[in-house]
Amino acid sequence: MNGMNAAPPIPKIALVGDRSPGVRAHARIPSLLEALRRREGLVLDAYWIRTDQVGDLGGFDGVWLAPGSPYRSEAGALAAARTARERAVPFLGTCGGFQHALLGYAREVCGLEVGHGESGAGGNLLITPLACSLAGHEGLVRLAPGSAIEQIMGVESSVERYHCSYGLNPAYLPELVAGGLRFTGFDEAGEVRVAELPAHPFFLATLFQPELAGDGDRPHPVISAFAAAVAAHAGTPAAG
Repeated sequence: MNGMNAAPPIPKIALVGDRSPGVRAHARIPSLLEALRRREGLVLDAYWIRTDQVGDLGGFDGVWLAPGSPYRSEAGALAAARTARERAVPFLGTCGGFQHALLGYAREVCGLEVGHGESGAGGNLLITPLACSLAGHEGLVRLAPGSAIEQIMGVESSVERYHCSYGLNPAYLPELVAGGLRFTGFDEAGEVRVAELPAHPFFLATLFQPELAGDGDRPHPVISAFAAAVAAHAGTPAAG
């Protein structure tokens, strides 16, 4: 046999987060993965990995740092984002994943000694309490023209769902931008809601939760784009 008829590999994604039935986004993810298969022909082999059990993620074609902060292990969450960033593996960070993707970038790339307010860290906080909690709220997000998120969404703005109380301290925006991050989604007051890494094949972090869009039967465009990037990384085309 020459292997010409061998089945293509099924892309593997690491769902990094402390899975809990009490986290609505976690409960939505299985139905979203099924919707990707049914609607878009994208089959993903997903593995839940607790933050305190993150090891070598090199065998995965994508890393999704899911909501649910504070995590069991801040170090594990940061390691997941760092692996995806340094190995050019598609990465999606939502809500707590957004916060920790930025926290890791600030420390590891920009050399900032900063912390996350939710973890009880003192001193310089990169992630601070929002002026008004967004838990259970919706809000308008304006997307930067020409950005990856704007191309994914196909619109200039979108109303998105949140379940968070912490966001980026704007005092650190200049240093993060100088370090290579691009901020491409903002609320109506100009607060950051989306970050991406232009030099990376797919590195997207959203403070909003695309998992909560609609009724869970149709994947949010951000999730569909992430899944397509994962399939491309694995060399697996979507079903025609």
